[in-house]
Amino acid sequence: MQKWYQEYSDDIYRFILLMIGDHEQAKDLTHDTFLKAYGTMSQYQGITSEKNWLYHIARNTTIDYMRKGKPIQYFLETVGSIPATNTSCPETIAEMGEREEQLYFCLKKLKRSYQEVIILRKVKELSTKEAAEILGWSEGKVKTTLHRALEALKKQLVKGGYTHEII
Repeated sequence: MQKWYQEYSDDIYRFILLMIGDHEQAKDLTHDTFLKAYGTMSQYQGITSEKNWLYHIARNTTIDYMRKGKPIQYFLETVGSIPATNTSCPETIAEMGEREEQLYFCLKKLKRSYQEVIILRKVKELSTKEAAEILGWSEGKVKTTLHRALEALKKQLVKGGYTHEII
């Protein structure tokens, strides 16, 4: 487990950070992810790679946190009717360039499933198969959702006045 932590903790942390936008909470959830993985190590059957298994645990851990900590905001984000108001951590935005900042703000306005598939496929550059394993979806659903998510992101970018092609 220590080898996995050394190898994957930074990627898991960045994945969680992109989902919630809070450095300290992302650190805590990363720690929780590895504790859960350690506690359920006997259930790991090697069907997926250990990296995908950890991403799957990280996703579920983060969703559980969002449900418990901010149930109203979680509901609204899941339904997608009203974007979340807490979109970022100031330190994160300060470190980002203009392009990344605009992309981040527009990404946070999308519904959670769109955010997740864009993060996994375009930011983390995982394959369709890997994303499907992490999300518990079929590869077809990943492809369809990614296409719709990118279209929604482009609309958000245009709506926000950003005209450069970044996707």
